[in-house]
Amino acid sequence: MMKDPQIVAGAIEHTLLRPDAGENDLERLCEEAIQYGFHAVCVNPSRVGFVREYLINSPVRVCTVVGFPLGATLTEVKVFEAMRAVEKGADEIDMVMNVGLAKEGRWNLLRDEIRAVALAIPGVVLKVIIETGLLDQEEIITSSRVVEEGGAGFVKTSTGYGPRGATLSDIQAIKEAVSDRMGIKASGGIRALNEVLSFLEAGASRIGTSAGVKIMEELRGAS
Repeated sequence: MMKDPQIVAGAIEHTLLRPDAGENDLERLCEEAIQYGFHAVCVNPSRVGFVREYLINSPVRVCTVVGFPLGATLTEVKVFEAMRAVEKGADEIDMVMNVGLAKEGRWNLLRDEIRAVALAIPGVVLKVIIETGLLDQEEIITSSRVVEEGGAGFVKTSTGYGPRGATLSDIQAIKEAVSDRMGIKASGGIRALNEVLSFLEAGASRIGTSAGVKIMEELRGAS
């Protein structure tokens, strides 16, 4: 298992999507990301400008969410939200797909929506949250393929607000469905070092978690 602190920290997107989070919470999030060397902070769209300014001289990237947490907003709203977030300083966008379209098997419409957002933010990393807890195995596989066909760079498992978070079988199904150029972000309910290591070993390249500090302290103790 990969217990190199740099590898683990470099995979973590330090996440704070609570609706009641204030600027003091966001400052702490940014300081922790700098201290531990996390890949990114992930915050709500209205907070992108604040964290961008706070992290201006730091290598920590700024990630935000679009169509969050249900994915059921209009395509044009997702496009606008993604573009404005990038203008405000977001480096990466995590968009929730329209899960209803997936459940109905309306794959062309789903692909078109993903493509519309991808084309609106060229050069920006787009991750698409497929909310695996609402999908069966076949829907996870097909959704993952459609995400790649739509031009996104990552498939992400969960919002953290669905019926469950990421599982190892989710990661394995996604990995089998997409090409090697695609990244996989495991998120939702990941709070322990052994979980992070298992997800990385299974093929995830990013970990979305609000427990990054606890995980790194656990790793430090294990070392």
